[in-house]
Parts: sequence; structure tokens; C-alpha cells
Amino acid sequence: MKIKLLPALSDNYMYLIIDEDTREAAIVDPVAPETVLKAVQEENVKLKKILTTHHHWDHAGGNEDMVKKVPDLEVYGGDDRIGALTHKVKMGDKFTIGKINVECLFTPCHTTGHICYVLDDGGDSSSVFTGDTLFSAGCGRFFEGTAEQMFRNLIEVLGKLPDDTKVFCGHEYTLQNLRYAKHVEPNNVDIQQRIEWCREKRENGEPTVPSTIGIEKLINPFMRVGISSVQQHTQKENLVDVMHALRKEKDTFK
Repeated sequence: MKIKLLPALSDNYMYLIIDEDTREAAIVDPVAPETVLKAVQEENVKLKKILTTHHHWDHAGGNEDMVKKVPDLEVYGGDDRIGALTHKVKMGDKFTIGKINVECLFTPCHTTGHICYVLDDGGDSSSVFTGDTLFSAGCGRFFEGTAEQMFRNLIEVLGKLPDDTKVFCGHEYTLQNLRYAKHVEPNNVDIQQRIEWCREKRENGEPTVPSTIGIEKLINPFMRVGISSVQQHTQKENLVDVMHALRKEKDTFK
């Protein structure tokens, strides 16, 4: 499996997923169709599928254009509001990209129909495409859901994936998120080191993704709601209350 990161708009990421054996490919959230088609041509692959994480225009806005340009393109997603949808998926649904196995995880909150996609090609580690549910060092706003849902998404669903699972999120928000993470846990050495690593990456014009589930458990306050220092910061003990308090503070954090 080859994953080609394609920047779009001001801070979005699209991902071209290639099965190197069959040369079949899929694209995650193709908001900039011309960029996608150029990459497909450069890689000399057969684009078969669109994996849509959620219906927001900066993720699904290119779907209609893509299906006009690529015949027989299959469009996967978990929400009827997604443009050009051909395959509505739910928790646990499975399909393939060439020989790559894909499993759908239903992660409602940022939107009610948000889907994350776990990909496994039989290699050493799997990858998860998390859209706007899980970011590196952060999570998406609770636009259409609750703290209970995000707790389940991050702790009970994504948090149960193996620690070496690579995390490919929908935006380059890592440094901003780490600023808040440091505010929550000023003495967290892992956060401090990650900030330096990310700064160097960005100064060199490189992305800060992928992260891993294991790294997120060390630096992401929203995946650390059970850690005493995070609970002390929010002055809450109930884990869902901690999640709610973090998101409420982060929404207005400067």
C-alpha cells in the first residue's frame, strides 16, 4: 500500500491510496479534483473509489466533479448529504481497494454521519483515515453531536486500534492543537518534544501527518481524558465531563 498525501485548500489533506500490486487506487475526500487527477496520472493508477469521511464541502465538495471526470467511480460515505454517494456505509462494513482491506468505523459527532476508514494490506501496521473526528493533538468540533459520542469515538473506537496504527487526518492543525495541549498539560514532556518536531517539519514545508494512535495517547488531551493532569486542568472527574470541558475551552482558545 502506498499513500500519497495531496494538500488542498489552505490546510486540507486528500489522500491517494494505491494498491501497488493491482495498481487500483482510491482517494479520500477529493475536494480538489484537478490535483487528484494529476496525481492519478503521475502514479499511473486506476482510480476506482472515493472514500468520503463526512459531508462538509471541504471534504465532499469535489465528489460530483470527480464522478463526471472518472467513469464508474464508486463513492463511499455514511451520510445521505454526501454528493454523488453510491455506497452508504455503516460501522463494521468492509470492502477492498485492490487487495487492501478497508473497514468502516462510524464516528458521529463532528457530523452525524462521519466515517473513519481503517486500511490493512497485511503489512506491519494499518492506517486510519480520520477526517475531522481525530486530528493530531486534537479532535473536531462537536457540530452535530455530543461529548458522549466523541468520548466513544476517541477512547472506545479509535483508541482501541493498535498503537502503531498510522493516523491520517483531514487537516494540518497540529501546531495549533499542540499549543492547546501544552496549555492543558504544561509539564508534559511528550507534548514539548512534539512541538519542536512539528515546528521543524513545518519550517521545511513538510506535513506533520501521519501520526500514530500511540503518539496521540501521549500528546492529545482529548485522548487523555482519563489522565489525572488533564482531569485536574478541567476540574472534572467524569470522563465525558472532562471531554466536554476540554472541547468547550478549546473552542475559544487563542
